[in-house]
Order: sequence, then C-alpha cells, then structure tokens
Amino acid sequence: MILKLSFLSFLLSANLFAISVLVSKEAINYEEKLDSSKVKLQNVSEINKYCIPLKLSELQNAEYVTTHYINQNTIICTKDVKKYENETVIFNFGGVKIEKRGKIIYENNEFIRIKNIDGTIEQIYKDGRLK
Repeated sequence: MILKLSFLSFLLSANLFAISVLVSKEAINYEEKLDSSKVKLQNVSEINKYCIPLKLSELQNAEYVTTHYINQNTIICTKDVKKYENETVIFNFGGVKIEKRGKIIYENNEFIRIKNIDGTIEQIYKDGRLK
C-alpha cells in the first residue's frame, strides 16, 4: 500500500519538475524565419546544460532567424536563433531595381563594395557591370 502511494505521488510530482520549452514541429532551414506555426510548447524533464530555451513570449515579441539547420522535434535554444535584421541592398539602375542580401562596406562614384552573407566581397560598378 505504501509503495502504491509513493509511486502515485511520484507520478503527480513529476509534472512539477517539468520545464516548458519550444520544440520544432518540422525541420527548419538555415536562416529561415522562425514563427509560432513551426514550433510547439512541450514539457520536458531535463535539457542540455548549455541550452537556454527560447521562450514563447520572446518569439512573439521579436522576429528570429535560425543560425543553423534545426531538425524536427529539437528543443529551440537561444544560441540556435538570432534576431532578424533586414540586411538588403537595393541598386537602382534607372528602370531596373536589384535587391541583394548583404551590407555595403564601401561606396564611391564608380562602384559599390558589398559584403555578402557568406563573407565574400563583391564589387558592383554603378553602370551595372560586375568586377
């Protein structure tokens, strides 16, 4: 009888020590925007000691982008995401507008130097030709 009561009390208290975390419903690609439709709230008993779980309130208050590929049913940690920053450059060559992801690092009268997301540097002349 005492064994049954202790087992029952253990089952009831197991939920008290659970941690609410966000878990991916599906695989999420690199640098994909993370929204609440791609994650679910789940209770787990323990997490990796290096993982600080992302909270649902943080996800709803700001836009996040993944820093690497995330598998399905994986806990979303703060190191797995970064805040979304719109880093695009728009070139206007008269009637043609080109939008490119990257940052302008140098500009003069002849060309614009852009650092792409992958780290490469590209030089685009203002008359539309590439280096």
